[in-house]
Amino acid sequence: MLATIHTRARLGVSAPAVTVEVHLSNGLPALSIVGLPETAVRESKDRVRSALLNAGFEFPARRITINLAPADLPKEGGRFDLAIALGILAASGQLPPESLTTLECLGELALDGTLRPVRGVLPAVMAARDAGRRMLVPDDNREEASLAAADDVYSAGHLLQVCEHLTGTERLSLVPAMEPGPAPVDAPDLADVRGQHVPRRALEIAAAGGHNLLLFGPPGTGKSMLASRLPGLLPALGDREALDVACVHSVAGLPVRSGYWRQPPYRAPHHTASAVALVGGGSSPRPGEISLAHRGVLFLDELPEFDRKVLEVLREPMESGEIVISRAASQVTYPARFQVIAAMNPCPCGYLGHPTIDCQCAPRQITRYQSRLSGPLLDRFDLHVEVPVQSGEILMQASGAGESSAAVRHRVESARSRALARGAINASLSGPDLERHCELDDESSAMLVMAMERLGLSARALHRILRVARTIADLAGHEAIERSHLVEALGYRKLDRKPSRSAPAPVSVKL
Repeated sequence: MLATIHTRARLGVSAPAVTVEVHLSNGLPALSIVGLPETAVRESKDRVRSALLNAGFEFPARRITINLAPADLPKEGGRFDLAIALGILAASGQLPPESLTTLECLGELALDGTLRPVRGVLPAVMAARDAGRRMLVPDDNREEASLAAADDVYSAGHLLQVCEHLTGTERLSLVPAMEPGPAPVDAPDLADVRGQHVPRRALEIAAAGGHNLLLFGPPGTGKSMLASRLPGLLPALGDREALDVACVHSVAGLPVRSGYWRQPPYRAPHHTASAVALVGGGSSPRPGEISLAHRGVLFLDELPEFDRKVLEVLREPMESGEIVISRAASQVTYPARFQVIAAMNPCPCGYLGHPTIDCQCAPRQITRYQSRLSGPLLDRFDLHVEVPVQSGEILMQASGAGESSAAVRHRVESARSRALARGAINASLSGPDLERHCELDDESSAMLVMAMERLGLSARALHRILRVARTIADLAGHEAIERSHLVEALGYRKLDRKPSRSAPAPVSVKL
């Protein structure tokens, strides 16, 4: 007897089709699994046998061969348990084989037949729909599947429920699609920040244009606090973008919260993170922090404390928006279009430029500390903003004295809509689009050329200044970039200046 059932493997954020073929033949009782299974898949024979017996079914005392096709695709995890169990039941005549033709299933089996959740359900549901089949998933994956459900997903909690559905005894209910509604914001409020007018302004510009932002200043001035407020300023993700983000989190095994699935993600890895943890990898490549921050924010606190080799691996995905992880057996591509917010102290002791505490670092120590950031990496930050020490009078202001995240987000959304009407957010402008939308008058061009010569700016830094100026103009509601917009954008490139033992000179910014 031969039975066939369909399921899905997991390869990056895709879900390639897998056909489970079960053949029963005469001979000594045995069960073998072929088709490039890894250890967890080979062990499924013991889980399936116990689940079938404990659910009251007969386990065939025959020679059972299970083929997972295609044979050259690596298979991993317990996601094939349910398909293997149903294939054995169909091949032994305990289930009608025709009931499996239009169904795909995923699920790991407990020894008593209970279905356990698996990773990567969301991409599998979307792929099954494209193939014209319905998907059956464990109950614990029900909420995740509802993000992409459209009357084509069933869920069950036990093997018996699945078999009753296939025999027509008791039908499973379809998973209802998630109803779109207002996207709630689960992020700290910008109104909690006291003072810090220039960093707050820079945060608004970064949110409006999708720009990378580097905050520097003495310890305790609020750099991390400011960075944590950025997600609350960003517009909600569109349905397509939110699904992309949810797919990455599903593959990584992270919970997908249906109520907050349209909120941009926020990731803050510790500075001891390895390159693999940051960009992804492993023998079976998994997404790293940059992919988990896709369409959201990656916050790197204590930036110079990261290993320099770890930081350098960020340079390519910051430009390309994806990361390609190559292994001998396969190559996996994960999306990684993220916005970087970083924070650093100005020197090893942290008090360079502090108004009341003297810096204890030698000039060579300061130079060595600041040189941990390579020039190419520093160029990839659109804004370099100092976060100064605030007076006690400012810090004792009443809570909520500053502008709220909701008010700033309204301006950010307006500026984003202007940029998207031109085709893309300002941080991604390049080539002819950059020249067309960031055109300057003669006076502004001459000023920018002079700034390049004095500060030694690279071509990449020049382009980033133009993009920031374009965002400032959008926030002001202006069609053309004016001189004041360019002056403000230049004021946010403070680390292009030579390091000094004294406090950095204040920047004159016209708002």
